Amino acid sequence: MEFFAPILSFFLHFDAHLTDAIHQYGALTYVILFLIVFCETGLVVTPFLPGDSLLFAVGAIAARGQLDALFSFFLLLAAAVLGDQLNYWIGRTIGMKGFREGARFLKTSHIEKTNAFYEKHGAMTIVLARFLPILRTFAPFVAGLGRMSYRRFVLYSFFGGLLWVGSCILAGYLFGNIPVVKDNFTVVVLGIIGVSLVPSLIALFRARFGARAASES
Repeated sequence: MEFFAPILSFFLHFDAHLTDAIHQYGALTYVILFLIVFCETGLVVTPFLPGDSLLFAVGAIAARGQLDALFSFFLLLAAAVLGDQLNYWIGRTIGMKGFREGARFLKTSHIEKTNAFYEKHGAMTIVLARFLPILRTFAPFVAGLGRMSYRRFVLYSFFGGLLWVGSCILAGYLFGNIPVVKDNFTVVVLGIIGVSLVPSLIALFRARFGARAASES
């Protein structure tokens, strides 16, 4: 585990060290960015990878001319959409094998929360979940598990990816280099992560509060 710790830390904090990575790896940075977004959306075991904050950082650095904004947008849109397709087919072919409550990543509670979100929002969950950490990773898996029409899934997946990647990169491009943001970039990145977690925390609070109220009634 000690061998993998620096590698894991590298990917977990890649958003905060993107400028240094560009200086060190050059064009290879695009490959790393693609892999992070692809894995965050495509593998149910990697919901912890940076998503919103990484896209914001890409936009901010693209505005400085260190990354190509248009190329980054299309590359990461492709990563997000292709990741969704992989996740969908994992859910459709493998299903719940390996999931159990108490597991570190493959928790049945994640599936239950995503199912509840589907019951409330239907197919639009694929779009809305793009902006919700954890759900973003499990929504396409559950779509495959529930055998949603693949054609319908692709449509919602592309539209959701377009909104997510486009809005986050654009926000970084427009606001990432404002002096107060640029001088406190790490704090801003942490703030984005915190804000993006708020909906998940609210859902968790409601679920626990609702379960407690039901048990007491």
